Amino acid sequence: MALTALALNCTLSPSPADSSTELLAQQVLDALAEHGVTGSMVRVVDHDVRPGVELDMGDGDAWPALRERVIASDILVLATPIWLGQHSSVCQRVLERLDAELSEKDEQGRLLTYGKVAVAVVVGNEDGAHHVSADLFQSLDDVGFTIPAGGVTYWNGEAMHGTDYKDLGSTPEAVASTTRTLAANAAHLAGLLAGSPYPPSDED
Repeated sequence: MALTALALNCTLSPSPADSSTELLAQQVLDALAEHGVTGSMVRVVDHDVRPGVELDMGDGDAWPALRERVIASDILVLATPIWLGQHSSVCQRVLERLDAELSEKDEQGRLLTYGKVAVAVVVGNEDGAHHVSADLFQSLDDVGFTIPAGGVTYWNGEAMHGTDYKDLGSTPEAVASTTRTLAANAAHLAGLLAGSPYPPSDED
């Protein structure tokens, strides 16, 4: 079964600036490719995603086109840097726009995000990866995504130092191993859900 993944890179840096978040997100896509998953990436800050919680905020809002790609994918890779111990404001904008999915259902009463897997990528030079991934997991679960076991890969540099992930000479084995596990579990779960969807909603 052919599976697809979309990575939303929520760096604050517009293209073509280098991005540690993009590097680790691409490593996740590469690991997913080893399981037959075709992936692509979007740097969200390059698009005019308007604030709000509706499907379309009008006036040139870029979210509807990005949302189509999210809904068409089997796996969402939500990637964020850490700033002040929190996920980025761009990532928060994505989560707020995903809130609209709570009103979108199929003919059997299921959210359109049911059956889709979401994983997190977190990069920063401060502590906080567990806190950020916990926030992302809860938000993504709230709007219908399923989180696999080992659903986050992250890197945190030493506190109060300036080395970025993209500046490392090589990928630390602990990060590489975590990324491989994330990809294997996400692809496995996405395949299971694609072949055996959640049951219809019993809501009237």
